[in-house]
Amino acid sequence: MNAPDEAASAAEIAEAVAAELRLMEPSVRTSRALARELLDPDFVEVGASGRRWTYEQMLAALPDLPGGTDDGPRYEPSAMTGTLLAPGLVHLTYETVIDGLRARRSSLWRRAGDGTGWRMYYHQATPVPPEVEQRG
Repeated sequence: MNAPDEAASAAEIAEAVAAELRLMEPSVRTSRALARELLDPDFVEVGASGRRWTYEQMLAALPDLPGGTDDGPRYEPSAMTGTLLAPGLVHLTYETVIDGLRARRSSLWRRAGDGTGWRMYYHQATPVPPEVEQRG
């Protein structure tokens, strides 16, 4: 990969990381309107509980506070890495801790064709049992 390609790849990964971090903010997770901006209409999630969520199910389960609120659980992400799979498609992996529970996470982000930015297309969370070593 030449320098311009590397710079473009790094920029796309950075944009996807910023969108992922935004989606973790309590203000976004308590506002359907804000979450809708970051979820792809074809979104699917397999949560840490094993439950499969669609775009419609996820939005319906979120509180609908205009502008959201900063009250709520806070994710503590670590070891986030990204790979550009193709132009406009980024795969992120990382770990989170929330309320003392660890999970390994994987997300696919794709740039919306309508120019509105990055949208999460797929997300999976796998719980990490307490006895498993960090990044083990």
